[in-house]
Amino acid sequence: MLALRPFAQPTVRIKVVVVTEPAETVKTVSRAGGRRYVAAAAAVATAAEGEEEGEEEEGGRDVAQARKHEIKPKRQEQGLKNKGETTQLLANGCGPGIMATDLSFPTIFLLPTHFEDDELPEVESKIPTLTYDINEAEVVLGKVSKRPRAILELRSRKLLTDEIQPTPPNKGVTAEDSSASPQPPAKRRRLSPSARCAPASGDGTASDTDSSLGEQAKESHVAGRGKSPGKKVSRPSPEAARKVDDSIVQVVRLAWFTDSLAKGKVLPVDDYLVYQGRKRAPASTQPLPNAEDILKRAREDDTAACPASRDRARHRYAAQHPRSPRVKRPRLAQESTSEHERAVKLPPVPDYLHTEYSCQRPAPLSSPNCAFIEQLKKVRTLRTLEGDEVGIRAYSTSIAAVAAYPYLISSASGCGPKIVELYRQWEGNGYLNDVQEAASNPKMKVLLLFYDIWGVGAKTANDFYNRGWRDLDDIVEFGWNNITRVQQIGIKYYEELQEKISRAEVENIAAVILEHTNKIRSGFQMVIVGGYRRGKASSGDVDVILSHPDSSATEFFINNIVASLEKASYITHTLTLSDKNSERGQAPLALKKIDNRAGSGFDTLDKALVVWQNPEWDTTKTPKNTNPHRRVDIIISPWKTAGCAVVGWTGGTTFERDLRRYCKKTKQWKFDSSGVRERGGGEWVDLESDADGNPAPDMLEAEKRVFANLGLEWRPPEERCTG
Repeated sequence: MLALRPFAQPTVRIKVVVVTEPAETVKTVSRAGGRRYVAAAAAVATAAEGEEEGEEEEGGRDVAQARKHEIKPKRQEQGLKNKGETTQLLANGCGPGIMATDLSFPTIFLLPTHFEDDELPEVESKIPTLTYDINEAEVVLGKVSKRPRAILELRSRKLLTDEIQPTPPNKGVTAEDSSASPQPPAKRRRLSPSARCAPASGDGTASDTDSSLGEQAKESHVAGRGKSPGKKVSRPSPEAARKVDDSIVQVVRLAWFTDSLAKGKVLPVDDYLVYQGRKRAPASTQPLPNAEDILKRAREDDTAACPASRDRARHRYAAQHPRSPRVKRPRLAQESTSEHERAVKLPPVPDYLHTEYSCQRPAPLSSPNCAFIEQLKKVRTLRTLEGDEVGIRAYSTSIAAVAAYPYLISSASGCGPKIVELYRQWEGNGYLNDVQEAASNPKMKVLLLFYDIWGVGAKTANDFYNRGWRDLDDIVEFGWNNITRVQQIGIKYYEELQEKISRAEVENIAAVILEHTNKIRSGFQMVIVGGYRRGKASSGDVDVILSHPDSSATEFFINNIVASLEKASYITHTLTLSDKNSERGQAPLALKKIDNRAGSGFDTLDKALVVWQNPEWDTTKTPKNTNPHRRVDIIISPWKTAGCAVVGWTGGTTFERDLRRYCKKTKQWKFDSSGVRERGGGEWVDLESDADGNPAPDMLEAEKRVFANLGLEWRPPEERCTG
């Protein structure tokens, strides 16, 4: 039985061209063949690409150039900092007497990212098995050193994969062991007649057949290094040892190729592997039949069933009705005047949408595109559970951009290519494909369940799943003693903590806190922040900030207010209690952490994260308190930086992220909810005092001064809903 390899022929043809022709000819062949590298477009509303922010925002934004063959990099990969180093590595060539064509390299796709203009063709000319179709590649080679970046490069080229962990090599197996227990060859699947006749043209059907054959033919090859006397061990060919599964693609660093050339042999990819994944099968491999094909098959079946009678009837009809010559009518493009009218009547894009940072533009709570935004948020959650940091930032940026658009999106023109694709999915189906697939994915359902536990993040949710736990009962039964106290409380009150809190209840809880605060020390002011201040009808928790004009009043005050509320039975559990800000003299967070303990970076202000329950209920109806438990955050800020605290705890996640990026890029400052410092010398920047040095009269005025001194237009809380 013959196994079809649909992509084998194109790969061989490219190999011959690259080996026999100089670099200039390769360029011509690639251009004439219509081959080009596809780069992801950079746009503020593009979800396939994130935004680069040095090491903080690495891999977020791809800068695409309209070159046929290469891409200008935003920055070089660490370890290959300039073109000269790569050129020198390639110039060294192979070992003595060995050429690159003598080495059995796998089929290689070269990522153009981070290459100089004239560097890419030079590297291509050295690769004897180069392919311009990433779906053909066994190895994706490039200046990539981090897993999220590798995933982004594959996804931007429409190659979706499921990550698999590389299997460590089985060391210590001798030739005797291998010969003593021979492994039977894997059976090949019998192909159907249609599959046997299918041409190896690289279409979707042939790819699926080849992929399924690779799945069934997968086996482990162990090459014994030791030789037993009297026994001759046959060594498998490099191709057989390397190519185990056609459905697996590996992203490796460029150093693997250059080192292989230098040593004159194809090195194992283990030490150079950045990412390894299994290619996902396309959603639909069989094209839908058209009307002409259906009628043609029906006529053929009818003719085969009764050919003689059909011929006689056809001749009689033809004799009585002479046929006029058939003229093929041209097909008309499906257009309507309404489409052109809509294009003409589209409202102009507001100037603020051309800004880079979401903190520079209004993002109202009620967006006309809220249904589409909700779908994007769900995909972002999926990326969070997958650990895709680049995807998280990219979708957050896209959500913020769409939320700021003041009109209903009727056409995706002008958006990035990924947003165009997502919008068309949503417009045609009412949902996004990723969301629909996750809804039927058993693993993703479990991860979402665990992710909703208070105190459990994406990493912990995956850890719970990998332990074999599939519901909350499994955690209680098998892992209760191994999880943290916060997670235990999150599981104990799981259902109650999932309930939303109305605005009226938020106000009642805040009033109780302020009352107890002023009983301890009068003169405190409070601002309710979070989703409540942005105008949400209901909230997941309650966030309040307390401050006092006298700095001595706020120092270590968090301990007093928690003790008072616990004594009154409002606080049932204290999840986190931090007075780190008071310990450092209520000064803004330093540029460099002095305390390197885990979690120290979060404690920029004194705070208490607690579980709250109203202790008042009708005891005549039930002896047990039936009021739901709520999550409440109490934050204490010194007066001199109260405005920064209010700003830092009010905006949406992307608003706060972009505010910090804006301060870094435009002001060379470091923004934190505890204050602002210069990045050069680390000096505190006073944004809240007036020209005479007088502090703000209240917390809301201090917030407005922060906006003004940052050079930002004032945005009320209701316009900071970036999702």
